[in-house]
Amino acid sequence: MGDEEVMSASDEGIATAGGYAPHPFIGGRTAALRALAAWRMSWPGAPRVIALTGDPGSGRGRLLTGFLMLCDPEYRKQLPLDDLDPATVPPDLPAPAVPDPERLTSAQLLWTLADHFGLRATRTEDIFTELAAREEQVTIVVPDIATAGPVRAANEPARLLQDVLKPLAATPTVQLLAVVERESAAELAASLPGGQAQIIDLDAPEWADPEGLVLHAETALDTAAGAPELPFTTDPELRGTLAAALAARAGGNRLTVQLAVQSLLMQPEGFDPADTERLPGTLGQVLDLHAARLGADPQTLRLMLAPLAFAEGDGLPVQLWGPLANAVAEQDLSQAIADGMLLAAPFVQLPDAPDDDGTSDGTNGGAPADDGTDGTPAPRPLIRLAHPALAAEVRAGLPDPRGAQTRIAMALLEAVPDQDWSKADPYIRDHIAGHTLDAGLLPQLLTDPGLFAHADPVTLRAAVEAVPLEALGAPARTYLRTAPLLTRSEAPVSMRAAFLESAFVEDGLLPYAQALHGLGLDLPWRTLWSLPLTGATGVTLGTLAPAAAPGTADGPDGPSGDGGAAPALPVALVVVPAGTPGSRPVPGGDTTALLVHELATAAYLDTDPAQVVSPSDEERAAGRHGLSRSADYLRVWSRTDREVVAALISDTPITGADLSPDGILVVATHRGVTARQIVTAQPARPTVPAQAAGPADVPASPGLEGDHS
Repeated sequence: MGDEEVMSASDEGIATAGGYAPHPFIGGRTAALRALAAWRMSWPGAPRVIALTGDPGSGRGRLLTGFLMLCDPEYRKQLPLDDLDPATVPPDLPAPAVPDPERLTSAQLLWTLADHFGLRATRTEDIFTELAAREEQVTIVVPDIATAGPVRAANEPARLLQDVLKPLAATPTVQLLAVVERESAAELAASLPGGQAQIIDLDAPEWADPEGLVLHAETALDTAAGAPELPFTTDPELRGTLAAALAARAGGNRLTVQLAVQSLLMQPEGFDPADTERLPGTLGQVLDLHAARLGADPQTLRLMLAPLAFAEGDGLPVQLWGPLANAVAEQDLSQAIADGMLLAAPFVQLPDAPDDDGTSDGTNGGAPADDGTDGTPAPRPLIRLAHPALAAEVRAGLPDPRGAQTRIAMALLEAVPDQDWSKADPYIRDHIAGHTLDAGLLPQLLTDPGLFAHADPVTLRAAVEAVPLEALGAPARTYLRTAPLLTRSEAPVSMRAAFLESAFVEDGLLPYAQALHGLGLDLPWRTLWSLPLTGATGVTLGTLAPAAAPGTADGPDGPSGDGGAAPALPVALVVVPAGTPGSRPVPGGDTTALLVHELATAAYLDTDPAQVVSPSDEERAAGRHGLSRSADYLRVWSRTDREVVAALISDTPITGADLSPDGILVVATHRGVTARQIVTAQPARPTVPAQAAGPADVPASPGLEGDHS
């Protein structure tokens, strides 16, 4: 039973001091609501920035949700505004921007804001500049930043505080309300001049709401709210006494009260409502007392819940719960889990159910999950703990949390069939990096090209970025520099593998590039070679007559070996800065020069560039493929059906590109020159990233700083 059900009964004629009805969703928190309403209406003396904080489970998320109901023009129509304290009701203004940070990186959250306000920024720092240049003030509400980041151990909330909240708070045209941890609230307020920021700490005496907490508990115990008929739920006096005792023992923490009530209602045997000393005062005591009433070892309960406490994303697939609990406990808990659902029931929930303190994240955690292929997603039942604070309590109660995480990570790795990531459970594939990061094992994992290709790039990138660069091996560093391209393109597995294959060749890691071709994926190309020609500004493909090619000969003893004339040698002519070793000056130019390389092998040819013969327009038109490009992407398409057979997005501007009649694509960027053999004998067309799907003359994409993914 969630808070939505608990507090829905709070409007049964119960009035606050002054004769006003309580907020129908919150049921209290009048002082905090008044302060938030004054902030929203920019009342004289009200702060421009508010940091809303409190202990986890204090109800800060619920308070924010109730306040946003008052700020939404449409939702206001469903509320009894005339019955509420006028000082708690903000004026009828446009709804504020509410970018949800859950599982987003700081950059993703900023681009969410940029999209909301229709900004033209191409770099994250430009977002603040554009907001500061606006004539009218903008109102931004950021829910609990503790939920930020794709990977828990990467500590994205700290980055979000520094890179998002502080710059927003420092922007004079921004009116900001953010839910943060207590230490972050103090840091945010200290970054501003006096009077501009206010901290609302729901556990501080001036903001506490003991009466509301008693009401919360009493309503939860009421049979009218769905509680079973028990002596302490049907007797109003006994119910009120128990509710007051629960609230007093919990020290103002709504989550502790809520879980304690759920525990009592699910297992009332062995509970004496008169014995208030046996009521829990902390989340840990809720766990211990519940286990004791069921005659179970409290540590067994914690071991059962441990895999859920360490779970990443929307929750843990149900089928993994048992094996991971066995790994944590280093013993077989299968029977305990099978027999102990009543033991765990008050503390777990399906992800699509509301959180027990009313701070539901709003995501559909039970949505279909990507199956790791280019096919359709498949739904999977997921389970998670009722609240992040409960997960933190379970982790802290383990004798060796890091050791437990290590055992979970190893069990997940062992569950990958044949160590083939295409066959791995989507949870393992996408979240193994988070588990190994927390266990301190991630660098050892970052040598598998299959994982690089199959894992969710947003999650894997966040995990790899959390590792000190000096601890990463060469393959991981290649992945790290390629990851922005993978997240930006939102490419499927085969295209991610293709981008990585080229990156490995560029970095001289040829065995890793070759391994990607052994994964059974349909890569659109095979990278032949890459030259680190910094500053290359153009490339043209052509041929070199045998007589002009160094090391070749004509006649009966020439390379043809059949007494005929030797074939012309395909070459690449690269425009480079003057002074590049081996280059020859461009006639009439003093800043650029030319290099000649053999097309098939990239071997340098010490020959006069004037000897290179470019293909005629007719010869190009006779080729199987055509080429279209923009500043940072290009497409290779079939001339017969105009279908795209390969799409390339570059993380640096493309300065030149050419395509040979036999399908060798050579591309020059600021990083160097790379040749790819386009693969045409594919069973199906590749899925093309969105940026490459437009016509040939579409404007250039904004580049990596414009990445909204």
